[in-house]
Amino acid sequence: MTVIRQDDLIASVADALQFISYYHPKDFIQAMHKAYEREQNKAAKDAIAQILINSRMCAEGHRPICQDTGIVTVFVKIGMNVQWDATMGVEDMINEGVRRAYTHPDNVLRASILADPAGARKNTKDNTPAVIHMQVVPGDTVEIEVAAKGGGSENKSKMAMLNPSDSIVDWVLKTVPTMGAGWCPPGMLGIGIGGTAEKAALLAKESLMEPIDIHELMARGPSNRAEELRIELYEKVNKLGIGAQGLGGLSTVLDIKIKDYPTHAASLPVAMIPNCAATRHAHFTLDGSGPALQTPPSLDDWPEITWEVGDNVRRVNLDTVTREDVASWEPGETVLLSGKMLTGRDAAHKRIVDMLNKGEELPVDLKNRFIYYVGPVDPVGDEVVGPAGPTTATRMDKFTRQVLESTGLLGMIGKSERGPIAIEAIKDNKAVYLMAVGGAAYLVSKAITGSKTIAFPELGMEAIYEFEVKDMPVTVAVDSNGTSVHTTGPAEWKQRIEEQAIKVV
Repeated sequence: MTVIRQDDLIASVADALQFISYYHPKDFIQAMHKAYEREQNKAAKDAIAQILINSRMCAEGHRPICQDTGIVTVFVKIGMNVQWDATMGVEDMINEGVRRAYTHPDNVLRASILADPAGARKNTKDNTPAVIHMQVVPGDTVEIEVAAKGGGSENKSKMAMLNPSDSIVDWVLKTVPTMGAGWCPPGMLGIGIGGTAEKAALLAKESLMEPIDIHELMARGPSNRAEELRIELYEKVNKLGIGAQGLGGLSTVLDIKIKDYPTHAASLPVAMIPNCAATRHAHFTLDGSGPALQTPPSLDDWPEITWEVGDNVRRVNLDTVTREDVASWEPGETVLLSGKMLTGRDAAHKRIVDMLNKGEELPVDLKNRFIYYVGPVDPVGDEVVGPAGPTTATRMDKFTRQVLESTGLLGMIGKSERGPIAIEAIKDNKAVYLMAVGGAAYLVSKAITGSKTIAFPELGMEAIYEFEVKDMPVTVAVDSNGTSVHTTGPAEWKQRIEEQAIKVV
């Protein structure tokens, strides 16, 4: 009879969550490096370079890979012969581990979890509770898989109840382009097939805990229908040309994972959940000998990647830039920003619009300013700000026209594409939308030289800050004429792949 101590489970969960906040899995680094080496689209290759450089910086500095440090998901298999030396329930022990990890003073992780989701949406302050799935299985150990899933990729999850005769491949190829780039490709797609609706979703999420091994599978060949589907979907999804950060290119997915389960004769449930460039998961086993702590990888596992912007890059002073200046910026162009910018995401935009609707004066003048869609991690030590990568810009689309027209805002910075209503508003107001790389949050934070809270401090990480930046790299994603690189880029590379038979695997 194995005895598992309460403190051992708590310590193991806390250690695993700290570990995955700054260490990518080795298989992910290797797969991303392969994608970097074969990428032919310069914009996509630059984005992958930033992700890899950011990853190494986080491994060295023990700071979060992404400012969105995720919602914790835990899969637990409890052996039937296990006995607990504990006063807390298993879920409570896991949540205590989450609490300790996210409030660790040396590496504070962003608390993103809101209670009362359909009401007050009040932050729980410590990222609890986790989403926990438990099984009781034969054996005398406790096996645990821990993941921290970013909201941008989780929000792109898709579910369908297909007819038994429908093609899963056709559904995936139709659905992936609708997901946009908010899940920060290239990453993994987890697909669950069968069971019931909730079982398919659980299978999809669980499949993302597995290592990237698509090239090994392709080398040895498939042994069942699920493996055949993995290879077929890997090749066909990459031929869509979506590419890194949705900019167009050869690598949209690093792997396809599939788990299936028996289902009703009348049903074919399918769920698809993406994992982003901040792929974070760890696995450990408790056997009664003490806490199971993670082993740090060697920094030699990271490739030596450099990213040079070049001498001809456009440098912009945010304190003096004008609408006339912005009109000359070209889609896909790299721009380095210096000067003062504001921040604001969902909650701040809702406050702004509510105040505008009531005729109230805003606490900050947005005229000719740029606003960065970000919810940064709290700083530690002598940091100005913690990791501060962009959040998904489409969530602000419904606010865009009113904010542009009512305030004179000049530009916006975020992650991934903008939707049609935002693009039309940008075009009508001769504004601009710039894209920062999702998955490079620590790298981005090093361009921030000053930070102060300007408005709505009670919103925490969703408050409006003023950042002072120096050479912050961004891409012109929607120009003042409404041309979007997230439309033109994938279309161009899909055509190139089809016409030139470019190898994407």
